[in-house]
Amino acid sequence: MHNTTQPLLPWYREPWPWLLMAGPVTVIFAGIATAWIAVVSSDGLVVNDYYKQGLAINQTLERGALATRLGYRAELELAPDARSVSLRLAAAEGAVLPAQLQLRVAHPTRAGRDALVLLRQQNPGQYQGAVPELSAGRWILVLEDMQFSWRISGGLTVPASGAVTLLPDNPG
Repeated sequence: MHNTTQPLLPWYREPWPWLLMAGPVTVIFAGIATAWIAVVSSDGLVVNDYYKQGLAINQTLERGALATRLGYRAELELAPDARSVSLRLAAAEGAVLPAQLQLRVAHPTRAGRDALVLLRQQNPGQYQGAVPELSAGRWILVLEDMQFSWRISGGLTVPASGAVTLLPDNPG
């Protein structure tokens, strides 16, 4: 009789234990990577005071209604270098045009990229201001007076091509 048995190898020399351990080890590393991403990056989608913001919606609607009564409408144009904006504000007859306006430039998903731009009147109905660098994509524009009594809004896609119209918020 011939003895054809091979010598017994230690467990770490066999491929099967390593193959069986590869799955759980991969899951552990994926879990650590996911936890690291969750801690390091903030998505900025959920605000802490969502309940208060929900209660304040009536004030926002009233500001849009006032802008409608005053006939406010604006045309905003981004400069070719995307570092400044010019704005033409039109109003109903008898409405007073403020000397300064503020333009909120908000990113739809990243609150950390939002900016507040001060617009100064150059000529009656003509305003200008400097904007921070805007990355490519969609931006939400909200134009208000310095007392926050009215507001009009619109959207801007960067890179921009032409003027953007800002209108009162439509509560209906």
